[in-house]
Amino acid sequence: MTLWTSAEIAAATRGFASADFTVDGVAFDSREVGDRDLFVALTGEHTDGHRFLDQAFGQGAGGAIVSTPSSHPNVQVGDTFAALEDLARAARARTAAKVIGVTGSVGKTSTKEALYAALARAPGVCAHRSVKSYNNHTGVPLSLARMPADTQFAVLEMGMNHPGELAHLTTLVRPHVALVTAIAPAHTEFFPDESAIADAKGEIFRGLEPGGTAIIPYDSPHRDRLIDAAKPYAGRIVTFGLDRAADVSAADSMALRAGGSFVSARIGLRDLSFTVAQPGQHWVSNALAVLAVVDAVGADLALAGLALAELGGLPGRGARVSVPVAEGEAVLIDESYNANPASMRATLAVLAKEPGRHVAVLGEMRELGEGSDEFHAGLADDVIGARVEMAVLVGKAMTPLAEALEGRVEFVHVPDVAQALDRARAAIRPGDAVLVKGSNGVGLSRLVSGLAGGKS
Repeated sequence: MTLWTSAEIAAATRGFASADFTVDGVAFDSREVGDRDLFVALTGEHTDGHRFLDQAFGQGAGGAIVSTPSSHPNVQVGDTFAALEDLARAARARTAAKVIGVTGSVGKTSTKEALYAALARAPGVCAHRSVKSYNNHTGVPLSLARMPADTQFAVLEMGMNHPGELAHLTTLVRPHVALVTAIAPAHTEFFPDESAIADAKGEIFRGLEPGGTAIIPYDSPHRDRLIDAAKPYAGRIVTFGLDRAADVSAADSMALRAGGSFVSARIGLRDLSFTVAQPGQHWVSNALAVLAVVDAVGADLALAGLALAELGGLPGRGARVSVPVAEGEAVLIDESYNANPASMRATLAVLAKEPGRHVAVLGEMRELGEGSDEFHAGLADDVIGARVEMAVLVGKAMTPLAEALEGRVEFVHVPDVAQALDRARAAIRPGDAVLVKGSNGVGLSRLVSGLAGGKS
């Protein structure tokens, strides 16, 4: 079904259409343009999308948004980024969907994917979500612009690394339900303390639709701060967490031998027992957040439980990859997309419960500011608790952890992914469980590909 016509794009962006055309998708990265996509030629500090118009149309683009004349079918505007936001506003204005905004220091993308699976599970339901981790000032409007008009549920992820960013993004998304997954040290380079991070995440509530629902982690030390942030904007505040005092809580949870957890949850006065396919207590918390949202939008809780039982790991966020080694194979837990102290501890706790010998390839955690050395060194007990027999530490910022592990765990400390790959290949044995985790900028996804047999 057609997503946008040239006339609709021109009306939304106050632009001029050079020709009649229709598009089925939207992209601003020319490498991702497919058949009948709208290519938005964004102009940035380092590149100009107008240089890639021929490439985009060579790949099948149906039209473009441009700010300079072009021979390709287009809508010409004064500012292509402002036009992308205008198209996002138009997409939001034309839908009758229940819109869910998701933010948090950890668990945003995983919870967003789980929510989408839970809401899309019902037959005939049209659900929409942010793709990948498109959660910033360009990713959020892109995700909105891609939303079909007949969407019934939309799950939009929103991220930030500076105060004020979410305050703007939430005005585009205008959620009926706003979820904060957790507050943890992340991007601390840009914030004086964790309370300031909580305040920045709490900005999501400012965009709530009248009568909307704020969903808040009960177990967070910043719970009351988030509740205070939500009160002026939310018609209803719901808490979730492992503590039984939460509105949506785990009455009981049990780790399963095959991985994952069996959870007995209490949602208000109702009980629901289900399995979470992904291992770790952090996933039990994520699942409770999913149930809180599903209940808030009036969707089917039983189907949500089935979806959680079937949910696979995402590349870079818990996917399990077979690694061929001499005379057998090892299992790699791919957490290469990102890392902060809280998510490092959570995934090391998952590794601790894996059978076999444990190997950890840990990349440095970035954007931690003056506390970086302390945060890195503070992981030593978690590495030891995970029964790691061999650690490969990647990046200069890992020096404090290397010093804290000296004489306690066998490790190597290398400067980059290329050397880490060689050391990891030499270390891994058949039957090993291998955790790979670090900040995205370290590039550990290349190591995962290399270990799995792809290009490094």
